[in-house]
Order: sequence, then C-alpha cells, then structure tokens
Amino acid sequence: MDADGQHDPADIPRLLAKLETGYEMAAGARGQGSQASLGRGLANAVYNRFASLMTGHRIDDLTSGFRAVRAEPFRRFLYYLLPNGFSYPTTITMAFFRSGYPVGYVPITAGQRRAESQSHLRPLRDGVRFLLIMFKVVTLYSPLKLFFPVSAAFLFTGAGYYLYTYLSMGRFTNMSALLLTAAIIVFMMGLISEQITALNYREGDR
Repeated sequence: MDADGQHDPADIPRLLAKLETGYEMAAGARGQGSQASLGRGLANAVYNRFASLMTGHRIDDLTSGFRAVRAEPFRRFLYYLLPNGFSYPTTITMAFFRSGYPVGYVPITAGQRRAESQSHLRPLRDGVRFLLIMFKVVTLYSPLKLFFPVSAAFLFTGAGYYLYTYLSMGRFTNMSALLLTAAIIVFMMGLISEQITALNYREGDR
C-alpha cells in the first residue's frame, strides 16, 4: 500500500479474502471519486482499457499500488523484471497475466493524501513516462500485438501506393519499395521481440 495515507488498512482483509478464492494477486480498484484529478482519472481509464485489450482480461485498475499478492509467484519477477519506481504495479500485473496467474480486483475508495505528503508526479515529465507505460504493457505481454498492426499499415500503404503508381505511371517507385521494406523490417522486429519476451519469462521459471 502507498505510504501517503490514501489507502484504508480496513480494506486489507478484503484483498486477502480475494486471494482465498483462488487468485494469486488481488488489487484495489479505485472508483471515479478516488482519482487525484480528472486528468489522472482519464489516463487511468485509457490504461485499463488498453491493457484489457492486450491481455484479453478485464483490468479494473492497472496502476493501483494497493494490492495483496502471494509471495512465491511474486518472487519470480522480483529480481529480474520489477523496476524501482511507480511503474511496478503495471509491470507486475502484466507479468502475472503473461504467466497465467489469475488477478482479481476489489473495489476500494482511496482518500486524499495527508497534508504533509506531496505527489512525486510532475505533469510534463511524467506525462511522457505514463505514455511509455502503454508501450511497456505491450512489450511485457505480447510485442507482436504492437508490431504487427504497424507492419500491416506499412504493407497496405506500400501495396496501395504501388498500385496507384503502376496504373498512373506504369512503374514501381522508390517510395513503394521503402514502405514494403519497412513492413518486413517491423514485422521481423516484432517476431524477435516476441521471442525475447518468451525467453525472459522462461528464465524466470528457473
């Protein structure tokens, strides 16, 4: 749980009870009234939706730091995967889903920070970092889900441009070659990233 007074210790038994129903991790899902600001609330909604699409599982609060987790699976990722910083909830959530561990959510209400507690987040600096979380979600779960649509976009654009130039000018242009080559390169990068991700998770099993 966070140390700024937002989380109610009375919710801990509810998280533990969720674990007893068969989940390996139970996270507190903050409601609309628990968000620090409208901007953060919208950002978290985007993260939750995006991560749910990537994993095929409903994720109610990707970035919540209030959670209970069984020690044995958590230790798998502690030394080689988890970062030092506020993005650990995102990382551990995606790692659990990627490894097939069930994750459950318990609705909670997060209070206001104590007066002496200051947020370490800065809108400009951390806004970019939060956007990177969305890419981290993909790379932690299935990189090919990001690389394949980009590759397909290059492929169809290149093929369409080639068809246009062939019909209008009767030739194959450098731009068509560049777009089609980019499609192949991006797809191969996705395959390599997918294999690296799989190897990392297998390494954690040892």
